[in-house]
Amino acid sequence: MGYRILWPAMRWPEGRHIEEQSIAGHQAEFCERFTEVTEDQWANRDAVVSVNDIPEEYRQQMAKCRIFLTPKVGFDNIDGAAWGERGVPLCNVLDYGTQEVADHAIALMLSLMKGITFHTRELKQDPRGRWRPALNPFGKRLSTCTFGVVGLGRIGTAAALRAKAFGMDVVMFDPHRESGAELSIGIRRVDALGELFAQSDVVSLHAPLSKSTEKMINLEILAQSKAGLILINTARGPIIDLDALHHAMKEEMIQACGVDVLPEEPANPNHPLIRAWADGDEWIDHRLLITPHSAFFTPESVYDMRFKGGKTILNYLDKGILDNCVNQHWLT
Repeated sequence: MGYRILWPAMRWPEGRHIEEQSIAGHQAEFCERFTEVTEDQWANRDAVVSVNDIPEEYRQQMAKCRIFLTPKVGFDNIDGAAWGERGVPLCNVLDYGTQEVADHAIALMLSLMKGITFHTRELKQDPRGRWRPALNPFGKRLSTCTFGVVGLGRIGTAAALRAKAFGMDVVMFDPHRESGAELSIGIRRVDALGELFAQSDVVSLHAPLSKSTEKMINLEILAQSKAGLILINTARGPIIDLDALHHAMKEEMIQACGVDVLPEEPANPNHPLIRAWADGDEWIDHRLLITPHSAFFTPESVYDMRFKGGKTILNYLDKGILDNCVNQHWLT
């Protein structure tokens, strides 16, 4: 019968064939919600796959589980320590959506710098009277601009190379990357986050969420921004202090911002920044773009996310190869 792998809260209602293909020859079991899982399933499955963490009351029943996989990059909503104490590795899926997220970061930058959404909205209001190309408030020649990258991992590197292809001067900040990583792709490096903000016309965030990066983009950092800075975030929402961003935009410390992620998702309509954006307040009009955590999405990236998760599980169960383990230091 092979291994028995459980999806206790299946995310994709349109079909399960990708998951079944990824573990061909083994048994896949699916439930729509945790409360539908039987005691036998919790107790006797070799692996469990879930976007969200498993509540402790169910985790305690999982006597046979050898690996827990969350089929996405982010794992900040999973208690890696609790899994590690049970001797269960927590793994994520890294290698999907790299191109898509990097493309999205550049798209947000271009939409703001080239006035795409600005002109669209203006022309909808008055197609003849506002047919004026010089209206764009953010227009800059890309080859005269500096593109700052925070976090030179897979996606940060892909975004840096895209910006470089536009002729932009690219500079990076990443205290965790080895010396010389920047030289391998022909960009510059700075040693302080504030220095990056002071030099850059565009800053694109590509850091993971951790205790050290939560609210890393705060008022102190934003106050050091170069005049006219455009901030892009396709990484994790809580990396930006949203209160600080509201203040910085209102006081024109930065010119504009494009985000695909927020500290609260869906967006909190009561937060002052979101409320001003939704109401179309004049001071923020055209200066803030928000997309609904959609940067990663293409049919190809979704397939990779779903398929590669199953392969990660089988690599461990079959061969003892542990890919993308994020709680190694907690394993007992």
